[in-house]
Formats: sequence, C-alpha cells, structure tokens
Amino acid sequence: MEVNDNTSAEGESQSTRKNDTYMTNDEAIEQKRKANNKSDAAVALLDIQQSSSCDKSTDGTITLTATPAASKDKVLRDLTLVLIGEADSIDVGPNNLFFNHDKETQLEEFSSNLYDLCGRHISVINMLGLQNNVDIPLYQSVHAFVLLIRNGQHISQYTTGMLWLKKTFGKEIIQNVMTVVTYNAGEKCESAFQDLKSLNNFSEKRYHTCIRSMTDAREIMSLLEKIDDNLSKKDPEYYCRQRPRQNGDQKKEPDDVPHKEKMQKEDKIEHEVKCDQLKDQAVAEQSEQSDDTRQGQSAKSTVPCEPKEEGAPPVVSNNPQKKSFCNPSEENRKKCQIETEKLLRRLHLQDQHQHQQMLSSENFVKIGQPMKQTNEIFEKDLVCAFLQRLMMLDYRARYIPVQEENSQDFPVSESAVTDDDDLDALFTSTADLDQSKEYHVHPMDVQMAVFHCSDSLLKQKIITKLSQCQYALPLLVPDPASTNIECPLWTFRQITKTWKISTIKANSTTITMKSMPIYKAETPMVSFFRLGSMSLSKSQLMNAMINDRHNTFFHRNSPGSTKSRHLVDGVAEIAWYCPAGKPNDFFNDCIAFCNLHGDSLAIVKQREILTEMSSVIVVLVPTLDKSQGSSEVISMLYKSSKPLIILSADNECGAVQMKPQKYKLGLKERSQSDVSEELKKIIRSILSGPHTSFQLETMAKVSGVKVDEDAKDCLNGKSLAMELVKMIERMDIAKIKDTFLPCQGQLWHEWCKINKELHHLKGHIEKEKGQKNNKLMELRQKQCDMSNSQLMRLFIKSLKSLQPDDREYFLKWTQILIDALSTDDLSSILQNYDETWSEVLVLKRKHDKSVQLKDKQTKLEQLSKKLQSATFGLEHMFREMGQIYEAHKSLKKQSLGHQTEWSKYPELAADLMIKGHPMELMDGDAGHVPLIWISSLLQEVIKKLGDKRVFVLSVLGIQSSGKSTMLNAMFGLQFAVSAGRCTKGAYMQLVELSEEIKKDYKFDYILVVDTEGLRALELAGNASLHRDNELATFVVGLGNMTLINIFGENPAEMQDVLQIVVQAFMRMKKVKLSPSCVFVHQNVTDIGAAEKNMDGKRRLQEKLDKMAQLAAKEEVCDVECFSDVIAFDVQKDVKYFAQLWEGSPPMAPPNPGYSESVQELKTIILSKASRSKGITLSHFNTKVQDLWNALMNEHFVFSFKNTQEIAVYRKLEVQYGNWTWALRSEMLIIENQLYPKIEKGQLDKVELSYLSKEISKRYKEITQAIVAYFEDDKDKEMLVQWRGRFESKIKEFHEELVRGVKRKLDEVIHQNNARKKLDNKKTEFENKLFQKSKELAHELKCIAGDEEDLKAQFNTVWGTWVKELTSDTKPIEDINLEEDQLIVLVDLGVEYGLIDESINSMKYKCLSETGNYFGYITQRKYQKLCDETQQPQEKKKEADKGKQTKSFMAYFQEWIGMAPTTQQHVEEHKSKNPFEYEEQERIRSFIKNVEKECLESMKSKPIATRGYSATYLQELAKTIKQKVSEFESGRKFTFKKEFTVDLSLYVFYRAESWLLHSYKLYKENNDVLTYLNNKKSEYYNIFRSFCKGSSSAVVLGEMICKNLKVSAVEAVSNKTAVDIAGEMMCNFPAFSENRLNLEKHVLASLAEKENFNSFITYIRNPRKQVEAFIKEEVKKYMFTAQKGNAQAILKKNTEDITRLISQALFDVTEKLKKKKGDTETWVKEFSSKLEPNLTLDTISSQNFTDINNFDFLKEEIEKGLKLIIKEMSSLSLNEVNDCRQKPEQILIDQLCNCCWERCPLCAAVCTNTLKDHSPGKHSVPFHRPSGIEGWHVRGKVDLVIDFCTTLVASDRSFYPDSDSEVAVPYKQYPTAGEKYASWRITADASMLAYWKWFVCHFQTDLENYYELKFQGHGEIPQEWKQFSKEDAIESLNEMCSL
Repeated sequence: MEVNDNTSAEGESQSTRKNDTYMTNDEAIEQKRKANNKSDAAVALLDIQQSSSCDKSTDGTITLTATPAASKDKVLRDLTLVLIGEADSIDVGPNNLFFNHDKETQLEEFSSNLYDLCGRHISVINMLGLQNNVDIPLYQSVHAFVLLIRNGQHISQYTTGMLWLKKTFGKEIIQNVMTVVTYNAGEKCESAFQDLKSLNNFSEKRYHTCIRSMTDAREIMSLLEKIDDNLSKKDPEYYCRQRPRQNGDQKKEPDDVPHKEKMQKEDKIEHEVKCDQLKDQAVAEQSEQSDDTRQGQSAKSTVPCEPKEEGAPPVVSNNPQKKSFCNPSEENRKKCQIETEKLLRRLHLQDQHQHQQMLSSENFVKIGQPMKQTNEIFEKDLVCAFLQRLMMLDYRARYIPVQEENSQDFPVSESAVTDDDDLDALFTSTADLDQSKEYHVHPMDVQMAVFHCSDSLLKQKIITKLSQCQYALPLLVPDPASTNIECPLWTFRQITKTWKISTIKANSTTITMKSMPIYKAETPMVSFFRLGSMSLSKSQLMNAMINDRHNTFFHRNSPGSTKSRHLVDGVAEIAWYCPAGKPNDFFNDCIAFCNLHGDSLAIVKQREILTEMSSVIVVLVPTLDKSQGSSEVISMLYKSSKPLIILSADNECGAVQMKPQKYKLGLKERSQSDVSEELKKIIRSILSGPHTSFQLETMAKVSGVKVDEDAKDCLNGKSLAMELVKMIERMDIAKIKDTFLPCQGQLWHEWCKINKELHHLKGHIEKEKGQKNNKLMELRQKQCDMSNSQLMRLFIKSLKSLQPDDREYFLKWTQILIDALSTDDLSSILQNYDETWSEVLVLKRKHDKSVQLKDKQTKLEQLSKKLQSATFGLEHMFREMGQIYEAHKSLKKQSLGHQTEWSKYPELAADLMIKGHPMELMDGDAGHVPLIWISSLLQEVIKKLGDKRVFVLSVLGIQSSGKSTMLNAMFGLQFAVSAGRCTKGAYMQLVELSEEIKKDYKFDYILVVDTEGLRALELAGNASLHRDNELATFVVGLGNMTLINIFGENPAEMQDVLQIVVQAFMRMKKVKLSPSCVFVHQNVTDIGAAEKNMDGKRRLQEKLDKMAQLAAKEEVCDVECFSDVIAFDVQKDVKYFAQLWEGSPPMAPPNPGYSESVQELKTIILSKASRSKGITLSHFNTKVQDLWNALMNEHFVFSFKNTQEIAVYRKLEVQYGNWTWALRSEMLIIENQLYPKIEKGQLDKVELSYLSKEISKRYKEITQAIVAYFEDDKDKEMLVQWRGRFESKIKEFHEELVRGVKRKLDEVIHQNNARKKLDNKKTEFENKLFQKSKELAHELKCIAGDEEDLKAQFNTVWGTWVKELTSDTKPIEDINLEEDQLIVLVDLGVEYGLIDESINSMKYKCLSETGNYFGYITQRKYQKLCDETQQPQEKKKEADKGKQTKSFMAYFQEWIGMAPTTQQHVEEHKSKNPFEYEEQERIRSFIKNVEKECLESMKSKPIATRGYSATYLQELAKTIKQKVSEFESGRKFTFKKEFTVDLSLYVFYRAESWLLHSYKLYKENNDVLTYLNNKKSEYYNIFRSFCKGSSSAVVLGEMICKNLKVSAVEAVSNKTAVDIAGEMMCNFPAFSENRLNLEKHVLASLAEKENFNSFITYIRNPRKQVEAFIKEEVKKYMFTAQKGNAQAILKKNTEDITRLISQALFDVTEKLKKKKGDTETWVKEFSSKLEPNLTLDTISSQNFTDINNFDFLKEEIEKGLKLIIKEMSSLSLNEVNDCRQKPEQILIDQLCNCCWERCPLCAAVCTNTLKDHSPGKHSVPFHRPSGIEGWHVRGKVDLVIDFCTTLVASDRSFYPDSDSEVAVPYKQYPTAGEKYASWRITADASMLAYWKWFVCHFQTDLENYYELKFQGHGEIPQEWKQFSKEDAIESLNEMCSL
C-alpha cells in the first residue's frame, strides 16, 4: 500500500497528521482500523492489495501485467492506469472522477472518486502534457494507457500521442491504449469517430468518448468495462475468483501474489500506524521546504510503507532498485535525485551531470550568435542565456522569462462557455481550469544547476560575476547526488570588496578605505534561519537590511519565482554589506549576511555549521510555542553564548531584550520596513560590543564540509603557487620587482630611453649612434646576467611542467596569492596618498605657497612612485619573461645552460594567449613595445594555430572611463579592472568565433586590444600629450576597428580626446591604412531621449569636423570634415551608453541598461566586422613592428613603412617580371621568324597589326593570369591598390614591345632598301659566276682529282672574273677614326703633345667616373674664393651679423651638418682641395649630359645607309667646345684645355663602337667587291662539283645544304639564346625575382671580388655595372657553372631543327611525285615547309631546269644533311653567344628595363622593378654613407659617413640646394622639394653592415679617389671595423627580408 498525504483514502489533511504525532498508539490503531473498514469493499481492497500482480522491470521501464481471473463470481482486481495526452484534454476539478488535482506526479495515486463509484482500487498516474519530455522516469507497472484527445483536435493529438507512445514505450504498447475523445457539453463526436477510423492502429473496441469534466459516472463505468474487456482478451485469466478457504489453507493461483491472512490484519494495521508516524516525521522535515515559495503546500513525495515480510514485495515502487522499507530520508533523497535529473534534462544539462562533461569557460568565451531577446528564449536556451547575460553583468540574468512552446495565452473556463449565468462561472473554483501544466524552472534552480554542472574555473567566473551583480553567493551547497555539504571556497578567491569606514573623533569624521580579497576579510556574520512555515519572506527581509533597492537574495516575490524548486533548499548563501563612508550607511563596517534556504528544522547540518560560525543569529518562527518542533532548536540557541534575535510571526510586540544579547521581535501586523529598521538597530547594538568574526578561509577547517579546493588540479596549482609566493611574502611589496624582476626595471627603462634617443641624434651621428648601440648591448648583457632569479626560475619551471588545466589553476593561484600580499600595503599607500592629497588641496585653497606645500607635493610624488612600485601581478612576471627573452635574443646567446629555456618562453606565452589570457603588447611603465618578444610570441601562435585571419578591435578613451569593463562585459574577457588607472600600456587577447557563426565571417578570431587611458593624471603637460598621440596612433593603426570611448558629457574632455583621435586617423589616411571607428558615449544621463541624442550626435559631428580641420593643418593635408579622413556615419557609428552602476557604489549593482548597450554595441561591431576580411596574424605582427618603428621617429607619416605591403608588392614585382618575360620571349620568337626573311629580301614590309595579331594569344593569356592573380591571391585586398597601375603597365609594355620589334625590323628593311642597287646586280652576278664556274669545270675535268690544282686554277680565274664584273664600280675604302680624331682636335687648336699625352694616359676613358675634377680646374678664379673665406675675423663677424635671422640651433645644425651651404670653420682640417661635392657632381652630370647629347647627334647620322664623313667628328668637337664654354659662364672657375681634350676623346671613345658597326653595315650592303668575295667559297664548291662530273641535282643539293646549314645554325643559335635566357630567368637566383633581388646579387658579387674599380663603376654608373654583372653571370652559366644545361638546350634545339628539315624534305618529295612540278616548284615547296622556323636564301632555278628526278635530289640533300647534323652536333656555345640574339642582351633588355632614379641624399639606386612606377615612391633598402658618393664637410676634407636612413631619424637639418636659404629638418625631408618628395627613405638606424664594411675595407682607395679623408666628423666608428665581408653579404639578405 502507498501512503500519500494527498489521497482521500486516508482522508487526512496535513494538519490532522501533525496532531497524530501526539496520539497514543492504541488510538492510532483504532483510527486506522476505522479508516480501513469504511465498507466491505474497502476490507476487500486491503486483502487484495497485497496480491496485485503489478511487476516492474529492472531497467525502470513500464511493464504491462494482467491479473488472473476466475468465474462469474469474480472480483475485479486492482487497476493501474496511465493518463496521457495534452494537458488541456480534460478539466480538473473536485468532481472529476479520475482525480481532482493537476499535478503530474508520475507516481500511482489512489483514486477515491473511482473507489466510491465502483468499489475498486484503481490507481491513476497523471502524465498529461509530458509528450515533450525526452526521458520519462516512470518505474511503476501499469495495466493500460488512456489517451485523452480533444474533440476538434483529435486527428493531430491522436497522431502525436501514438507516435510518442511508440517512441517512448515501443510498438507493442499500442494494444493496451484506450483512445478517449473528450468533448464539451453540447458537442457531438460522430465526426471524430469517422476521422479516427481512417487512421492506422485505430481500434473501435479501444475507442470511447467522455465529457471533458470527467463527471459522467456512466461514461466512466463504460470506459472501465472496455478496459477490463480488452485486458481479459489479452489474458483470459485477467479475472481471479475469491475461493473459500479450506482447512485454513490458501492455494495460490499460478500468477497470483500471496496476500495476508485476515488473522494478521491487526498486526498489519499496527505496523502501518508506525510507518505513518515515521512518515509524519518526514513530512515535518519536508513541510514548508521552501521558506518563500511553498507555504501550505503538501509534500509530493510518497513514503512506501509495507510490512517487512518474506514473499510480500511492495505493490508499487518508485525505484527499480531494492531499498529498505520505512526509510523516509532514503526515499526523499531518491525523490530529490529524480527531480534533479528531470530538471537537468529540461535545461539540457544531463550530459554535463551524468557524464561529467562539465561546462567550461571556453564554451562561453567564444563569440556565438547574438543574445536572443527575452521573448524568444525557451527552456532549452535558458542556460546559455543565463550565462551570456551574467557575463555581460546583466543582473536580470536571474529573471529570464521563458517562452512556453505551443502554449496559449490564458486557459478558458468551461463554465464561461456552457453556463447561461456568467456569475456561476465567476464564482466557480479555478480548479476546473487548465492547471495541469508544469511550472517553469525556478530561476535559482537554473543558477544552481549551472553551478553544479560547471568546472571549477567557470564556477569561479560565475560567482565573481554574481558578486559584481551584487547577488548573494553560495557558501554551503548540498551535493544533489550525495549527502555531502560543499563549501565552494575557490569560487570566492577572485572577489575583492572595497568599503569605507567612518569614525568620529573630536567632532571630526575620519574615513578609512579598505579594499581586500573577500576571503581574507574578517567580518561579523549575521545568519538567518527559518524554523517551520512562514508567511513572511525571510530573504525579502534580508534584502531590506542590505540593499533596499536590489534583491541581493532571491525571494518568493522575485520575478520568475514558482512553487516548485529542487536545488535551493539546504543552500546557504552569503552576501556582504559594504558601507560607503556616508551618514546614511546601514552599518558602519563591512558585515556578512548568511541565509540558509529551506526549513532549518530539517537542514540540521548546515544550521549547526552556521550557528558555530555566526556572530549574530536571527531566527524566524511561525509561533513561539513549546509544542512546536522548533522549540528544541530555539531552546538550544537561547542557551548558547551566541547573540540571538527571534522573529515570531504570530506576535505583534516590538523588540524586547530577553537577556543580554537575546532579543525577541514580533512580525504580526507590522511593515517590513519597520521590522528591518529594528533589526538593523539591534544588530548595530550587538556588533558595537565584543563579537566573533567570520573569515571565509576558515571554512576549510570546518568538520563535515567538503571544500572544492581539495580537488587534485586545484591543489597542484596551489602548492606550486604557494612555493612561489613564499619567496616574497615577507618582503616589502615595493621592492619585489627590483629584487626578483630586475630585467623590467631600471635596466629596461634605461634601454627604452636610449633606444628612443637613437631617433633624435645630433652632432657626430654615427659615432653617437655607435656609442648608444654599445650601451644598449651592455644593458642587454646586464639583463642576461640578472635574469636568473629564483622566482622566475620556479615560475617558468611550473609553466613548463604543468598540464594545461593545472597551469590555469597555478596562474589563478599565483595572482590570488600575490594580490593578497599586496592588499595591505596598497591600502596603506592609497590611504596615505588620499590624506596627503587632501592636505595639499587645503593648502592650495589657502593659497599657501610655503615650504610645507612643496614638502607635501614632494611626498605626494614619492607616494605615487611607491604606488607604482607596489603594483605587482602576473603581467609583470610575463613582462619579465619577455625581457629575458629579448636580452638573450639581442645578444644571440646560445649558451648551453639557458638557451633552451629562454628560447621556449614565446611558446609558453603563446599557449596561454591561445587559452584566452591577455598578453601585454605595450609596456605601460616604460611606454615601449618589446618588438622582439611580441614578434616571437605571435610567430609561435601562428605555428600552433596557423596563420589565422583576425579582426583587430582596439579601444581608446580617457583613463578610468570603463574601457576594460566594457570589453570584459562584451566578450567575457579577463582584462584587469580596478579603481584608478586600471590598464597600463596595451594588452591583446584572442577571442575565437564559434563554429556556428564562422561561416558568416571571413576571419577566425577577434583580437581585442585594450589600452591605458588617455590624459593620464600621473603624466603631465607635453609628456602626456606626446604619450597620448603615440598611443592613439599605434592603437588606431593596429585596429581594423577602433572603439572611441567618451565618458560623461564634459565638452573639454571630449575635445581633448577627439583631437588626439582625429589626428591618429589622419595619419592612417596618409599612410594608406583605413581602419573604421565607432564612438561609444558612456555615462549619458538620458540615453532614451532620441531628440537629445540627435543633438548630441550633431555636436559630436561638428567637433569632429573642427578637429579634422585643425589636424589637417598640422599634418599638411587637404581635409574639410572628418568623413574625408575616414568612412564615418554619425547616425550609425555613435552609440550611447547608460551609466555603469544602478545607484552609488559599493553596494550598487550594474545598470541593466549598460548591459543592453554592450550587447547592442557587440551586434554593431560584428555586423561591421562581417564586411571585413581582417588581417592575418603574420600581417598583424609586421603591422606592430611598422607602426612602432614609425612612431619612434616622431614624424610618423614620413617614417611609416608598411612591411606587409612591401612584401606583397615585391611578390607582385616578381609576377610582373614573369609576365613581361612571357611576352618578351614570345616576341623574340616572332622576331627570329621574321628577321631572316627580311634579311634575305623575301619580306619588305611588317605591319604593327600583324605583330599584334601574332602575339595576341600570349597577351590574352597574360591578361587572364593578371586578373586571376589580383582576384585570387590571398593578399588581394592589398593588391587592389596596384591593379590598375600594373594592368596599364603590362599594356604599355606590350605595345612598346611590338613597336620595338617593328622598329628593329624596319631598320633591316631600310638597310635592304639602301642596297637595292647591289641587289639588282646580284642575280646577274650569280648567273654569270655560275656559268663561268660550270664552263671552267668542263675545261678542267682532267685535274678533278687534285684538290690543290683545282683551287689554284679557280683562284687564278676568280680575280679575273671579279675584275670583269666590277670594272665599272669603285670599291669602298675602310676608315681611320684615330687619324680623323687627331685632325679634328688639331683643327680646334689643340697641341699634338697634349693630344698624345691624353691618348697615352687613357685617363679620358673613365672621365665620368673620375673621383676629383679639381685637376681640370684653373686656380685663378678659385683663389679669390679662398681669400674671401679667410677674411679677417672682424669682417667675418660683421658678415655674420646679417645672418642672425637664423636661430642658434639652425646655425649649430649648419655647423655640424653636411649641407652644401653649411658654414664651416676652415682652419681645422683645412682642405687642400676646396672643391665642393656639389661642383664635383655638377661637372660629372655635365659630362654625362654632353656624352648623351653627342651620341644622340651621332646616331642620327645616316652612316649605315650613306657612309661615313669626318665632318661628323668635327660637329661633335665643336658641340663639345661650345658646351664647355656655356658651362663655365657664370662660374668662378674655368676648365683647363686638358678637360676639353679629354671630354672630346671620351665622347669619341663612347661613339666609336656604334660608328664602326654602322660603317660595317654600310660597306656590307653597298660594296660589290665585298659581296663577291663573300660568294667565292660558294662558287668554288659549284666549280669543284662540276669538275668531278656531278649532275645538276648534286650541285643543287649541295647549294641547298649550304643554305640550310647557315639558316639552321642561325635559327638554333637564336632559339638557344632565348631558351638560355628563359632558363636563367626562371632558375638563376639573381635573375629569377625582382629588381631588388638583382641589386642584392650585384652588391654581393662586388663584395666577393673586392675590386675597387668595379665598386666605383657601380657608384658612378650603376646600370653599367649591372649590365657587366649580367654579362659575367651569363658567361659563367654557359661556359662553367651550368655548361651541361646550356649544351642540353642547344642539343635539343638542334634535334628539333634537323627533324623539321627531314620531315619537310620527305613531304615535298612525296607531294611532287603525285603532283608533277619542276625544280622551281620543288624549291618553293621546300622553303615553305621550313617556314617559319627556317628561311632559305633565294636560289636561281633557271640553272637547274634539267633536274627531273627529285628522289635523287632528296637523297643528295639527305647526304648533305647528315654532314650538317654532324657539324651542328658539335656546335659551340661560343657561336650561340656570337649570334644576333645574345642571351646576355636579352637579359639586359629584360632586367634593366626598370627604375634607375638615384637617392638625392646618398645616390643609391631605386630598386623598383617598374620603370615608371609613379605615383609609387622611389625606395631602396641599400642606402649608404653619403661619403661613398663624395660628400664632405664644406671647407674641409672630412668625408661624410652618415647614412641618410639615420639622418632622417635625427634632429639634423640640411639645405636642399646650394643656393637654399632655409634648412629643412631631415625628419621632414619630403618637404624639401620634388626630388626629395618622390623618395621614401625610412629610418633603419643604418643597420646595413655592407657599406660599413666597404668604407673600412676601401678606406685608402676612397680617400685617394676623392682626395679627401675619413676624419673629424667623418671619422670611421670603431664598431664598423668589426664587420667582415661575410657579415656584409649577410646583411644584404637581412635587409631584403625586411
């Protein structure tokens, strides 16, 4: 039998049962007997109940059983029915015959109404409305299911119900389902029957109808009969007969369960009474379980109570496992477990609970879908929504209303529809309405369920956030799966509380601030207990005492509260009241309040623990009566020494002190506020005297309490952290960093200071720079020496040895323990600082300027520094790691002892960064970015994650404006937040996107950069402004988006921030970075007022525009408004935030409006980010380097170097080289095909259209490749800026290539046309020579065998033939240029001796590369200049007076500078050669210009077509003399005659090669004699063949073979030249990339050879040296290094040509066999077959008309071809190199078609691959000391050694031109003029060792060359001399990789 206090079978209410406690045992037995003997049926029921054959399966599923039956005299056995269907299918009310309440219990409940109706024991299990449950914990056995479906909804409800049944219990269950259609009064169900008949599994015999109220007895009886009938058919023995006893024996039916004899009935009743009494005790413990939510609610749990007798198992059991009888606590625990499991299933937390798959922080730090609106949250989303809102500091996370699925708004009363009189319906009990739905989950159940299912780290985060929301925190938590009580001490470790204590002394109030970790705080604790059931809410009363505006403790009237809760009872929650030091504080000191949920009578263990720990105990009781169960507890507390306050619900009296520290207070008829005030007064009174204190840490020592910190992972982390902290625990906190973290202290700060000074050099720059670099290395060495502190060794060892989870605990514990150490010291310093500051303010108000004020201000400054020193945390230990790494890395330390350790630091930090730890990006104390450390750290992250794309989100704003708080709330981050200057420097943290949203974004992570505030109070004046501008520029440059955080509505503050921010964005625009921004306006009073917001936005827009205009003036930029600087929409990009706190701290919770604003801002950010691709981590890495390096140089825009952009551009240059080479090589093939045809006179015109058509296919392929590259490359966003330029460049290249080939071919055609006269005679000459050779051969056939005689005879007649043929033609003579040059110079008046001397010295050949032209200058005019510079000092002073307009600094800069017009003292190091660099360069430039002009003039002469004339040289000489005279005019010097002679000879020398080549062409094309002599060998062969009797076919074959050989060799050589060039372009390192790469190899080659003259050629004429390098490398490639490869190319091309000839020969011969033709036809066909690869000379066929056997001709040619092949197989590479298309020239044309502009400061050559790359600026990484070019100090012989890349970072100035009046700072060099502005010279601290080595290695050579010295300001630094040649070459690689 099941005993249940809700069943009417017992007929007892809860109150009656309570009275039973005091009955005598006999009375109870009698009462029980009466109850059981209500009727005969009841007696029968008691006898039968034990024999019910309901079985349960071992797995907890339902088992259907049938009870045996007997004959007609049958007794209907007990039934267990399960009601299923929708909850609204029936109306529940007191007259409902099945049951009269709407609770789904999933337990059997005896139906008294059915018993009264039919006298049967029928149990009903209500499972209505459970179809949505996945798992049904139903353990009872049943006989039938009753599927209740509503008329009108019968189809859908029947289908849904049957599907659910099949899924839940299996298909076999269908036979036991009775379908019942319920209807309202007046409805008809016939159509429902017809509809259901058409469905599967429907049975008429299992169909029934009932009115929804279930009040019709006939319908119910009929339903029961149908159920019985169905069961009897299933099992014929369902009915069992009550057989008469015989001889006291009882025979059991096979399936019958034995029942008790009537003689045992009394014993059974007595046993049941005992069980009832035990159950009553359990009910007393469970009654009023909820102190706030279950008043008057009867216990739902049932207490199985059966006689413990063999063979008599219980009829019903709620647990499939065997358990002891009459054990209420065991039953309650099991019931609790079932309810907990059900709750967790509803919250979708069953996996976390059952499989220990705990929720972790990682689940909720990832960025997921935006948080759903409140009206969209269903139960399945509840946990996620709770955590999301909690992480955003939204205290409404506790009150999330749940949207019910498939629910109606309100239930409708049946009476309202059916009754005529509405008043009846009104006064009808609501019990007949739909009350069957289960309650939504209690908010505290959600919180506790999440708590139980979270790992310790997430628990800590949850509790920390709850504390920030000013909620009570769980102190004692019962484990739902066991009887253990746990104290989650670990979760409190990160909570810090701050409060102010006000004390009144001598009529003055002193306020003391305290701030400490709450687990260390020793405070009084006031505990509240409830004993019994109460109408007053204990939690609500406590809230009024702590914070009357906020529900610190959840109570029954809180939103979302329900009657049902499962995880809260027994939980003790704690909260602290923290006073603000104000008069209206409730209490004067911090007090802990503890609330034990539930009835404390039943929760003994927790009550006893709290009683022991409390300072004051407050007890709430319904009544003070000794007869109450609470009397014993109250008595015990009253007798104890603990202060006690008793609140009685039935008492109206005020506060009464019963005895010292014992108070009684009535609650009846009293307002909560009155009670609260009296309680506060009593507690204040008690605590004003001696009292005990409570400290959280002591909970670890309480017996019977399990502490979460005892977990293994936590203990491991704690033990290591404690070992670490032991080293520092007894030290002065301000000295810890100096002692244990020395690398980041004075050494690092000094390093930063010197490093910044490197960008502000003055005076002797290189010397000063060398000294500073040495100092930097010394500091790094000291860091290395001091880097082995015991603290850091242990810290690093722990990080390396621990597993990831243990490592997290270790870091948490380390921070916790460090914070605990510094708490007292920091509080003391802050207190002292506050007092001193107050004193300073008082003195200032009195206008006191005494010594006392200065002393106080000095003390204040000392306290500020001490406060900074005392700030110590994990970030400082990570900073130390970074500095140790940087020190060793800088020195390249590889010592065995420490190398492996320090080199692993970035990997350790990368692991932590990936796990979500913030990493310091900028050291806030030193104001510096540790670039080496950051770079290595990010590289390790890339190694572990891959080069992921990140969206960089940075934040800027004034200090203490809530930036870190906002980011933490938005993304659940861990940025440090505290009062004052929270963040120092900048920190970065990775936040991953969740998998569900990654598909919507083009990046994988958001990299959040948090920064220190602008306008720091501890920084002042210019230092603050500079630091702010630096920080803003850095952070804005890093971010894809920057949040501009504006706090409050102070216009002055806003303007300061906006000015800094706008200037930062302006700089980004100028360096082509384009971040976006969103303005966040925090702490706005009325964010809801749209009109006010619009006005605020308008004012913000106006300020931004104004700031943009001001910044534009400073940055020299044309900007009218802020939107010109950055894409900005004031309507969309401004977000207003409510203030953070809802009230006044420290007790104020966060404002929910703030959380909403955070969520909205997050949505805006993600929306904008979805349109961005972010940047790769590697790009972010280089961006950090670039931005910081540029900022170090102050002039950011001029100094910024976008390394990533440069790398992408260099890749593009390589591709450009590939594209242009593809076009060039194709055009070379076309040219090689056309050139022979033109040369042989077979083609006399080439159109551009034809050339364009021939190359069009390849050009199309290239354009497609370009499009693909720009659209598909991973850096396409960056490439897009150059797409248009490169596409147009390729188009221009293509057009120029076509035009160039046409020009070349036209020139050949032009030459052919020039020799038309000769060509007209050729045929005649050839025919005559052929006939004469043939005739002579016939005459001399007799000597055919003697080759020598034949040759002698031929030679004899050849001269006669030539003379005869050229009798009317004058031969063309050779020219003598040397003689002509001498005559021309003599004619100009130059002496023979001077000319001979110049020619013999050959000095003129290097005239343009001469180091010093002083020897060419006459002294007369220059002496005057020297006299002027050495004028008397008096005159000098007078002259100097006119220059006083210049500042002293400008004058000083001139004195130390190297500018052309710098005024120097000439006494010291006075120059013997006072000829300035500028004049030297002007003369050199003049020489080059004259050379260029004269060569152009010479090349315009028609020498190749009309021949040479000496007048051409005369014209050149006259032009040169005239140019020299023009150059001299207006100057203070004249050239000596030697200069004019050398210049003339130099120009003649440069023109000579071209002139001779042109004349050679003229002679070849026009001299008949030359032509005939070239033909001699050909006609000798004809003559010889005829002499030997050869036929015409043999002679023709020989002629064709000769032509073939010439053409084949030419074709093979040209093709091989192109192929070798192509091979080198692809595979030779120097040629295979871009122009920069070529320059690097040229310089490396020069260094390897160490040839000074080659260096000078490179310095003076870089292109000439590059061409020489290309020629040299081609020669090495072909003849030494890759000779085999080159020969393989030659061999392949030879084979291809011979194969072509053989095939053509075969095809033509076969064709003419079928189609008859003569010799002329055969030759034409053969020539056409060879085209376009080979072109034959025209052969006159009239001499071979007698040939008709072409097979014989083919055989003869094949014989000759074999000889040709043999000869070509041994073709030399020398012949290839001598052909028309030379590999070296092809490569020169390809590689030298680039930019050759030279740096205006050091003359280094631009390395851009594009010839005209405007608007891109010129650049080169190989800048050099200007002295290499000949720069020296004016008036001295001191060569300049400064690099221009160092100068542009210095504070020096220069004069752009010799006549400049105003000096320009090097840092602003682009403002000096166009030639300077066209260059990008970025500071590199002259890192390039190459030129330093060169200067040292060739010092003497350079000094001799320029006749100057490296001395004085040009003295070579000692450090330079340490570089070796290997260092120099290696530095080239390093510079190229930058």
